[in-house]
Amino acid sequence: MSKLLIINAHPEVESTSSVSLNVLNHFKNVYKELQSEDEVIEQIDLYSDEVPMINKIVLNAWAKLAKNQELTNEEKEVTNRMSAVLQQFKSANKYVIVLPLHNFNVPTKLKDYMDNILIAKETFKYTENGSIGLLKDGRSMLVIQGSGGIYTNNDWYTEVEYSHKYLKSMFNFIGIEDYHMVRAQGTALLDRETILENAYIEVEKIASELAKK
Repeated sequence: MSKLLIINAHPEVESTSSVSLNVLNHFKNVYKELQSEDEVIEQIDLYSDEVPMINKIVLNAWAKLAKNQELTNEEKEVTNRMSAVLQQFKSANKYVIVLPLHNFNVPTKLKDYMDNILIAKETFKYTENGSIGLLKDGRSMLVIQGSGGIYTNNDWYTEVEYSHKYLKSMFNFIGIEDYHMVRAQGTALLDRETILENAYIEVEKIASELAKK
């Protein structure tokens, strides 16, 4: 069974004014018309659903697990939640991430989310010849990003736009190589409706491609 997981990394989870969330909603509307009847669509909202961060509790729990030591109730709770986040991610074969660009990089909770899914022996493994991604089974990723500036003019802003470099590298690292990005960019500079129209055209095409997989 095919499964699409939507990862909403916008702090204003249900904002109607967010350009990136408007593009996501357009994608969902188009995709739902094209998807097969038996396909599952799930969504995790990183700023309202619990997404543990790597902190002292998590580090202590991991150290104990490595030594087969008993965890506290608090440690069990957080590691169980991390496992649930990871398993939800692994259970899907198509993904859509929506995010605003924050200071040239991903929002805080999206970094926390990545720390929940970049787990050795689960999504990648180490070998004598280096690391190998374990999700090399034809998965697909779409990233929808909103930004006030423009980051595709091959200038200084292009160089420091780290979110795209980070996400593409990390998903390639775990084996997801079919990677697409749609930028709803220039909201501080350009006409909002023009930005949306262009992004809608892009996501319609990708929605059609993903629905066939």
